[in-house]
Amino acid sequence: MKISICATLAAMTLALPAMAQDAGDPVKGQKEFNKCKACHMVQAPDGTNIVKGGKTGPNLYGVVGRKAGTEEGFKYSDALIKLGEAGEVWTTEDLAAYITDPNKYVAEKVGDAALKTKMTFKLAKNQADVIAFLAENSPEAGAEGEAGAAAPAEAQ
Repeated sequence: MKISICATLAAMTLALPAMAQDAGDPVKGQKEFNKCKACHMVQAPDGTNIVKGGKTGPNLYGVVGRKAGTEEGFKYSDALIKLGEAGEVWTTEDLAAYITDPNKYVAEKVGDAALKTKMTFKLAKNQADVIAFLAENSPEAGAEGEAGAAAPAEAQ
């Protein structure tokens, strides 16, 4: 019995850092977001630049909890418009999958491999950190942002 308890405690101790990492670190995520700012900015509605960036992609402020393909003033691809029409509302989990491989994600969600997004970049690692940063900058995300990434955030 003692060995079983010790083994269980050891396994739980080893799993804690991995579980904490899954939640993401918004501070690391803001640094990692530098890869994204060539195309995206994070700008609050009052005009405050959280991360000054490009306008090739939509503003990612408030992306968590936003319906896909609906950021005002941005011309989305047919793929993202169709994704939004299908009812997609960005969750932290969906955003992590999307930024890993945008076209694959849309094809799986919409069921049409011919649809392509404008986003050609794929984030190979640290997705949870970037999503935690975006969640922190998505005030309307509410409980989803807190549960999914430790704080509200927004993305594409």
